[in-house]
Amino acid sequence: MFGIGMQELIIILIVALIFIGPKKLPDLAKALGKGVAQFKSAMDDVKGTFDEGIKKEIDQVKDSILSDSPGAKTPEAEKPAAPPAPAEETKDKPA
Repeated sequence: MFGIGMQELIIILIVALIFIGPKKLPDLAKALGKGVAQFKSAMDDVKGTFDEGIKKEIDQVKDSILSDSPGAKTPEAEKPAAPPAPAEETKDKPA
């Protein structure tokens, strides 16, 4: 948890117990836990909003690239091609 080992955590708890007192320590821990939970919730909300915006931008760029590509189907490209004109008979035809 945050790179804190067991020894460091015990020292922090002892110092908090000395300065805050045994009666107020549970209330402080509960308030700290609620604060961390609210912070996480806010960060998840910001991340979700950021991810949503990025996804919209990527979709716009993708649509733009696909519509500008030479292989993209346009109304003119969807029309069937005219059949080829019949070949002219050659002079080599026997009379």
